[in-house]
Amino acid sequence: MNDNRRPTLAAMLWPQQTASRIARFAALAIGGALALALSAKAQVPFYPVPMTLQTLVVLALGAAFGARLAAATVLLYLAEGLMGLQVFAGLSAGPAYMAGPTGGYLLGFLVAAALVGWLAERGWDRSLSRLLAVMVLGHLVIFAFGFAWLAVLVGPEKAWLGGIVPFVAATVLKTLLAWALVAAAWRAVASLRGPAA
Repeated sequence: MNDNRRPTLAAMLWPQQTASRIARFAALAIGGALALALSAKAQVPFYPVPMTLQTLVVLALGAAFGARLAAATVLLYLAEGLMGLQVFAGLSAGPAYMAGPTGGYLLGFLVAAALVGWLAERGWDRSLSRLLAVMVLGHLVIFAFGFAWLAVLVGPEKAWLGGIVPFVAATVLKTLLAWALVAAAWRAVASLRGPAA
């Protein structure tokens, strides 16, 4: 089932070998989940939704890992939080936290990581303009899920004012930063591999 997929950043930097495929997958997923947990702690404590660096990390992981590995990484992160590990932005975790105001954003992380990864596997991360479009789309997906769930909890107007408006400027910055980081990583890969890469 060859569907014009191209190697991701992770595959270029750490090529898959049959003997180490599972260990490689697990190591990258664990490392990515740790990055998500750390990015959750870099926060500005807005209410009801804190501002963190997580969306930047989600988009970068999606672009670097591809759909399946990025989705598995976010699922691992969510499972850690569901089990009560302190990986989220707040001081609590578990099912109650995940059903709270940030629940939609957490689900959006999963969908956005998979979507960004799927597009990256099809070469959308190799062009600056398409990569920027992918990062914008990923952020829109996260906000769509976040807004929809928050609107159920507090109503559309409060969800818009508390869950979207305060984050617009920071989201533009994080989108551009994720775009620049992935583009720089591809440039570094190209320089390491030489003209034939």
